[in-house]
Amino acid sequence: MNAHTPPPSSARVSDEELHALIDEQLPLHAREALVLRLQQQPDAAARLESWRAQRRLLRDLHADVLDEPVPAAMHDALLRAHRQGATHDRWWRWGGLAASVLMAFALGWGLRGMGSPADGSLQREQAEAAFVRQAGVAHAVFTPEQRHPVEVGAGEQAHLAQWLSKRLGKPLKPPVLSAQGYELLGGRLLPGADGARAQFMYQHADGHRLTLYVGALDTGKNSGETAFRFTDEGPVPGFYWVDQGFGYALSGALPRDALAALATAVYRQL
Repeated sequence: MNAHTPPPSSARVSDEELHALIDEQLPLHAREALVLRLQQQPDAAARLESWRAQRRLLRDLHADVLDEPVPAAMHDALLRAHRQGATHDRWWRWGGLAASVLMAFALGWGLRGMGSPADGSLQREQAEAAFVRQAGVAHAVFTPEQRHPVEVGAGEQAHLAQWLSKRLGKPLKPPVLSAQGYELLGGRLLPGADGARAQFMYQHADGHRLTLYVGALDTGKNSGETAFRFTDEGPVPGFYWVDQGFGYALSGALPRDALAALATAVYRQL
């Protein structure tokens, strides 16, 4: 079978083919053949829709600035990388979800510092709002995953805590929520505007999932503590607070009082 011969209809649809379909990189005949194969492979079709949804969520994170010019600092960094041998093919070879992740979080990083509000309380509110928004998007992206919801599973909890503690520069230990009916699935490392972020994921016996998002949070001169605050403006409701320069956001599709009780349990352990 040469490069121009389409795979047989019974062949398993690969992740590379799904990414190419999402990124519209397939010629018409190959796209039509792949769509027909997906009709016979519901698991691959479900995977495709999940990735499309993830891409939409990640792009929505900063949808209001996607059409704005690339910040000068980011443009200069890309040019420097290009001169050092990082060709456009290497930058965009990731495609699909990876490119969306890069764009969403790069924009979040690049916009950090644009404008310097004289009012410290406004700066603090903006930093907290961005943190909570990123926590909600991360929750919406990863909780639907069935095969890879976390990078490191609960079976390696000691390694997970040590790894994330080192990357965030703060001792971390996943709270225990078994008394509330939730078991730790594991966690992962994510990028954020002020450095690394940790996400811990929990699952109830009924399949419902919670995430705890943690990271350093620069809220300006008035950085201190923020009491529990509820938000339902993002993709999922959550409670968040700031303590000693670190932000915490507990997200889950639960009633406000139930989330408040869980957030209190988390806070007591942290």
